[in-house]
Parts: sequence; structure tokens; C-alpha cells
Amino acid sequence: MLRLNEIKLPLDHTPEELPAAIVARLGIKADDLISHSIYLRSYDARKKANILLIYTVDVEVRNEAALLKRFKNDTKVSVTPDTSYKPVGFAPDNLKHRPVVVGLGPCGLFAALILAQTGFKPIVLERGKAVRERTKDTWGLWRKRELNPESNVQFGEGGAGTFSDGKLYSRIKDHRHHGDKVLHEFVLAGAPEEILYVSKPHIGTFRLVGMVETMREKIIELGGEIRFQTRMDDLIVEKTTDGNQQVRGVKTQTGEIIETDHVVLALGHSARDTFQVLFDRNVYMEAKPFSVGFRIEHPQSLIDNARFGPNAGHPILGAADYKLVHHASNGRAVYSFCMCPGGTVVAAASEPGRVVTNGMSQYSRNERNANAGIVVDISPERDYPGHVLAGVEFQRKLESAAYVLGGSNYSAPGQLVGDFIANKPSKDFGSVQPSYTPGVHLTNLDTVLPDFAISAIREALPAFGRQIKGFDMHDAVLTGVETRTSSPVRIRRDNESLQSLNTRGLYPAGEGAGYAGGIMSAGVDGIKVAEAVAMSILAQPV
Repeated sequence: MLRLNEIKLPLDHTPEELPAAIVARLGIKADDLISHSIYLRSYDARKKANILLIYTVDVEVRNEAALLKRFKNDTKVSVTPDTSYKPVGFAPDNLKHRPVVVGLGPCGLFAALILAQTGFKPIVLERGKAVRERTKDTWGLWRKRELNPESNVQFGEGGAGTFSDGKLYSRIKDHRHHGDKVLHEFVLAGAPEEILYVSKPHIGTFRLVGMVETMREKIIELGGEIRFQTRMDDLIVEKTTDGNQQVRGVKTQTGEIIETDHVVLALGHSARDTFQVLFDRNVYMEAKPFSVGFRIEHPQSLIDNARFGPNAGHPILGAADYKLVHHASNGRAVYSFCMCPGGTVVAAASEPGRVVTNGMSQYSRNERNANAGIVVDISPERDYPGHVLAGVEFQRKLESAAYVLGGSNYSAPGQLVGDFIANKPSKDFGSVQPSYTPGVHLTNLDTVLPDFAISAIREALPAFGRQIKGFDMHDAVLTGVETRTSSPVRIRRDNESLQSLNTRGLYPAGEGAGYAGGIMSAGVDGIKVAEAVAMSILAQPV
């Protein structure tokens, strides 16, 4: 098959226009086009009144060799690459110990799935509950102000990505096309097929719940074992002759010891107690940068009109998103993070007495508000030097301050954008009603983040208003605080074997280890680490 890039058609083109454009592009007769399929569909909205759809298509044609020869110097015509997934190997019949996967977020889910599909029958430990029970606990915080520290937005089957926009795109390098494997498994689990070709695919929370359950059942059918409400409380290691250490098992909160030589550590970015366990066991870690800030909410219609003009509301385009960056005069970078079109701001705390915000939306993206994190970069060298876990304490301090400022009842502190810029407390909401539950307590947010972050965000909001008209509207709402943008630590691993630098048999993976940022990159990293585990086991003498 041939792959053709950059076929441009009007937003409202008919179905017949795409094959006609393929025929015209290749200079062939209509009868010579046997079939075609869409590999990617994106859009060019630079001219809002004339938005174009841009297609990459795979085509089956007669006389393919002749066409390849004719277009040999055309970089937009090539042979369709083989992106099908190819396992690195299959488990032997006499495994001494089964591999253990810690965490069942996107990374752990795909690590376990690949290990199960290749016969390694993993044991999966998930500290939280199954996804539907976990959803009930999450609603307990949102509706009743009751936080379950082991079952919430951060902990439980599906990980933090379950209560998000369900974005399925990433900028990671993916030379082995593991991203295609992630998308195809999601489709098999019930995701709409359009995620295979739209440029910015998403699923939404409600669909993710059913998909995660389907994938869990597949792991179990293939011999995997999943243990919910089972937290890894300790890592069993022994010293090696070279001064490092080797994994020999894990210990759960019930005291059970599971013997294993291979542990996939697919922690989320909020597994703070497990970070402490790893530190106590001398696993090599280092502090890493992350970001903190607020959630901002606007009418979704404002963002749609700014991005799409007269084409706002077109069903193919859907709800508009944005990505903004401002380099403040104090040297800080301020940027939008995890933008959720037509979504809601959600309570994402995992520890009592703290307030954390995040964004979520459904597949339809049809809520009245758009929201995104507006965050400022934080670095260990500049902002929290010293202990490797100092970033955790930095986050906790801000979250505790937000809890108190919000009224000490899991309401979040909030402020209108106009009042924030003017540095005066807000008293009443305007045209934008915040979506965060349990509720938003209006106040002045200037004490809940460090001064450098407050001044950088104050400078950035008018600058963003020059890029998106109305972004700095007085009635837009800021809600605090956003602290869980990424993990505050990186659990370093060897680039070749993907094992911990000083603890053999330990495979740090995903967001919590500092190697992913979102559902897609976490899933891809889970596949990579599962392959590394398989190759390590297969290389051992029987």
C-alpha cells in the first residue's frame, strides 16, 4: 500500500471528494484506486473563515511499483509502514517467579496486558479499588466532602487518567509504533474507531470506565492476577557483590510477601508514601521539576469563537482547545496545562486536609465551560533544594494552604481573573459559574502560591488575552491549587535494560517514575517496560 500525506479538502467536503483528490494527486484513473483508508485527519484553522481538513491516507492501487518509481523524489508519497505490534518473545513453561506490576493506571495496565498476552501471567497490585467502586468513592468527595485516601481521583483502577479528558496524543518519540498498539487495544475495549485517525483523539471519563474493565478482564483471561486494595508497603531487596541490590519480592500492607525477581513500578505521580518506601530501601531517585498554579475557566463558546470564528460549533471540529506559553519578566515560564474543552474542574486530593484541582471532560465535551491549568515551572535547584523528596513537601504545603483558604471543608479557594490581576479579593461570581465541587470559596489567591508564581501568572494572563481575545476577561474564574502536573521525583533507570540504576529487577515506569506525562505516553512506557521484563526473563538460564 501507499501512504499519501497532506491532502487538503474543505471542512464541509462530501465523502466522494476524498477519493477524487487521491486520484488527482496520483494522476491515475478512478478504476486504478482499489481502496483507501484514513490514517490521520487534522485541520488548518489559521484562516478561520476557510478551515481546511488535512488527510494522510493509505491507498491500495494498481501498478504500485510504477507509481513508487514516478514519485520516488516526492516525500509525501511513500510505502505504508508496517505498524503492527510484534512481541519480543513468549514466556517459557517453567517460570520460577511471576513478574509483579505495581499500579493499574495506564502504564501498569499496558505493562500487565503485554505480559499477559505473551504468557508471563503477571500479578498486579493496585492499592485502590476496581474502577466502578472507585468512582463511587470519588463522588463521595465531590458530593459529600468525604475523602477516601486509598480510593479517589489519584488511586484506583485506571489511574488518574480515568478522571481526565482522556487525551490520547503525545509528542514522545515512538519509532516502534507502540502508540498504535495502545490505540488499537483501546478500540478493541470499546473506544470509538475515530481515535485511530483524528489528530487529537480523546475518550472522556465515562467511556474510559468501561474500557478499563474490559482490558482488566482480558488480562485475567490470559492468566494474569489482579489484586485490588493491595498496597505495596515494602520492597524486598538483597545486596549484590557489586555494591548494588537485587529485587527479591514485595511486601503488601497485610504483611504478605510475594517472591519475584521482576517488579514493574508503575506508580502514579501521587504515590508519596511509596516514594518514601523506595527512598528507605536506597532505590536511586532524584528530585525533578514540575509546575504549580491554578485552574482557569471560561465559557467554551469564547474559546470556540476565538479559534474557529464563523465555523465555531462545527461537528467535525468539536469544542476548541488551546495551548499557551508566556515567559515572564521574573524568568519563570507560565503555560496552559491539560486543557479540557467543555469540561469541569474536579477535586483531586488524595490526602486528608489538602485541596488539589484537576480537569476532566466527557467524550461529548459539551459542558458550558472550558478549563485548563495555568501553571508556573518549579525546579529543585531553585525552589526546593536539599532532600530528594523535598518536592513532595513543597506540594503538600501549597495543598494544605489551599484547604485552609477554601474553608477547611474541601471547598477550593477561587478568584475572578480581573480581581486577581488587580490584587483584590473577589466577592461575587459573574457570568462564569465555576464547575468545581464540593464548591468554590471566593477570596484572594495571592497567598496560596509563592510570590514568584503569583506575579508570573498576573503578568501572563493579559498576555494570553492578546492571543485569545477575552482570555483575561474579568469574570473568568481561577480555582486553586493545581500541584499534580507531574511527579516531583524521577526514579532513574538504565537506558538499555530499563531497570533501576542501582536495583536490578526493578523497572520504574510511567508518570510516577518521571517517564511519562499522560495516558498515551504512560501506556507506551508500560509496553516498553513489559518488553524489557520479558527479555530479561528469557535471557535467564532455565
